[in-house]
Parts: sequence; structure tokens; C-alpha cells
Amino acid sequence: MKMKINIVWIRRDLRLPDQAALYHALRSGLPVLPLFIFDTNILDELDPEDKRVVFIHQTLKEVKEELKKLGSDLKVSHGDPLESFTSLANEYQIDTVFTNHDYEPYAIQRDQEVQNILQKSGIKFKTYKDQVIFEKDEVLKDDGSPYTVFTPYSKKWKARLDTFYLKPYPTETYFSNLLKDISFSFPTLEQLGFTAIPHQFPEKKLRENMLLQYHLQRDIPSVDGTSQLSVHLRFGTISIRQLAAKALTGNEKFLNELIWRDFYQMILWHFPNVVNHSFKPAYDNIPWENNEAHFQAWCEGRTGYPIVDAGMRQLNETGWMHNRVRMIVASFLSKHLLIDWRWGEAYFAKKLLDFDLASNNGGWQWAAGSGVDAAPYFRIFNPTLQTLKFDPAMIYIRQWVPEFDSFSYPSPIVIHEKARVRYLEVVKDTIRHD
Repeated sequence: MKMKINIVWIRRDLRLPDQAALYHALRSGLPVLPLFIFDTNILDELDPEDKRVVFIHQTLKEVKEELKKLGSDLKVSHGDPLESFTSLANEYQIDTVFTNHDYEPYAIQRDQEVQNILQKSGIKFKTYKDQVIFEKDEVLKDDGSPYTVFTPYSKKWKARLDTFYLKPYPTETYFSNLLKDISFSFPTLEQLGFTAIPHQFPEKKLRENMLLQYHLQRDIPSVDGTSQLSVHLRFGTISIRQLAAKALTGNEKFLNELIWRDFYQMILWHFPNVVNHSFKPAYDNIPWENNEAHFQAWCEGRTGYPIVDAGMRQLNETGWMHNRVRMIVASFLSKHLLIDWRWGEAYFAKKLLDFDLASNNGGWQWAAGSGVDAAPYFRIFNPTLQTLKFDPAMIYIRQWVPEFDSFSYPSPIVIHEKARVRYLEVVKDTIRHD
């Protein structure tokens, strides 16, 4: 006789406290088996030294230890999710699989396929909102259409917000409903096909002093003035409700950054075409120069523009880049080098620990002028002026490009004014003929 259970499928929500799907699963009346699947459809595309897999593996180990203290355990599978659920259905009598929404095209397709397979066996599939405050159609214009400009969206977002949306899910009240007396092996990184590279990940803690000073220091890359919590938000090791509640009373600028996350997830949901195309169709017709030598110089941080090179070196070494500098390097690639923004987006997707499809795509299209609420095509960041404004003492630059004032530092690969004029001419001509 197979044991009758429910499953909570953990994905972008690597935590036990304040987790929507886990809460609903625990209240369902059946013992709950926590499950994580190392999805080979995703892993097979990654570099064996990808630090994000190290982060996930490390976090799951912590979740497993927490569950063991509660008399339960974490089941970790490695393979195709469809095969994992087929195997589990042979082992247990599963009533319902609980999980949280994911808005990315692959995830939507995967969840539909999993639901179809489960339904054939009479297993229910229930999903919940967890990684955002407002999703999909929750914040719309008065005519029912989605916003494509941030400011009015954020105003409606704030007007809709009340304590209900920030209320945490008290999962700990129901931990006794976890499936007990179970024990599972835990795969090593090597068994998953990855290398265990030591890396110091950002602390999972919102610093009160940072929050108070955020609006004053957020644009200064040499100062520790941002939360450094983006990787924790990306993988759900921290609750968005917890952060938003603190931001609401702590710093409106910080709250706005959280709203940007919701905004881009909403855009991805309503306009999945942005994954491969410009939101503004005319921008798909830009005759990009796509000089591969220039692209390589940009990737390696040797463009001859110190603020750009500092950002790229910080990214390559740490897996993170200061947000102000992200805008500068993105603008430089698309507008100075006339390289397709999708090349830069893909490079960030490969390197960023906090890579999130919606935000990465939204940020790159903003910088390139091709997206929703984009910087207009004629707004081109001058790297020198950006340096004078945000790193005047060159503290950040000296940290990452110590040789910038020596003979070994390369000359600029393009001249700002010439590159600016070239870009404006190309884009004006493209838009005029659209």
C-alpha cells in the first residue's frame, strides 16, 4: 500500500518561512514531501563552473538541515521534471503537487507539461503567487490593459497595496504536517556535473543603515550602498513580502526598486515576445555593427573606458555588478559600440548570480531604448561624465582597473562623440523608415 501524500515542489523559493506553496501544502490535510528538482533542461545549458548552481546547492543543504531538525527531509531529484514526477508517482500515492508561479516562457511550458502528466494519474497541480507582490493582471490601467510605463504603474501599485499583500504565510505553525521519518541522499555538485568552486555569497540580511541611506548612496559604486540581496530575491531565499514591508516604512526609493521587479515580471507575462525581440518593433531593424573584437573587449573589461571596464571586471570576478554601472556598460555596448543589446543580455545571463530573465531583459531594453519605458534613443550615457558624477575620486575604478592611468591600459576602442553621432544617425534612419 503506497503512502498518500502531497508534494511541495520548491523552485524559486528556497526557504521554509513565509512560502506560499509550502503554507498551502501544509494546510492541505496530508503529509507533505518537500521536493527540489535539478532540472537538466536548464543545467545542460550552463557552464560546469556556474556559481549559481553552487549557491542553489549550498542553500538546499541548509534547507535540508532545517527539515531534518523538524523530523523530515528534502527529496532532491536530478533530471527532467516529467521523469521525476513519473518516478515519484510510482513510489507514493500523490494527491496534489503544490508549487509557486513562475512567469518565464520555459517555466510556463514545463508547468503545463507537468500538470498534463499528473492529471493523467489523477494528481492535482496547484500554483500560487510568491515571488512578487502583484502579478499578471493585478495592476492594470483603468481600461484593463497592461501598463508599459513604470511611473503610472508604480502609483497604481502603491494605491493597491495594503497589509493583506504584505502578510507573511505562517508556515512554521504547520511544520508538524511535514512527511516524517524519511531520509534521502543529497547529490554532490560533482554528481550534478558541476565544480564546487568556493565563493563568498552576499549575506541574507537587510542592513538597516543601508536602507536609511539608500536614496543617497545607491548610485555610488564605491560605497556599499545597495542591499546586495538580489541573488536572494532571485532564488527566493528571502521573502519579497518581508522586504517590501521594511521598504514601505524605511525608504521609498528602495521600495521602487522592488516595484521594478514586479513591473518587469508583469511585462514578461503580458509580452513574452520581449525575450527575443525588441518591445518597440522598429528596433529589431537596427543594422547593428556587431564587431566581435569590440564585443570581446567589452566582455573582458578592456574598452579603454575605465568605468565600463571596472564594471565588467567586477561582473567577471564576482558575478555581480553595481546597478548604476550596469546601466553605463549596457548603454555603452548598444549605443557606443552599436552591438545588439541581445549579445549583452546573453552575457549577463551567463555571468550574473542574480540573473532574472524579466529584469535582465527589461534593463537591457531600457538601456538600448528598445523596451517599455525605455531611455529615449538620443539619451546616451557619456562614460566620462558618469565617472565624474558617480566615481569622481575614481575609488571604484582603482579597485577594479588599477592600471587605468598607466601605459599598459588600452586606448579607447571608440571615440565618444563619433560613436554618439554614428548611433544617432543609424537609429534615426531606422525609425524614419519603419
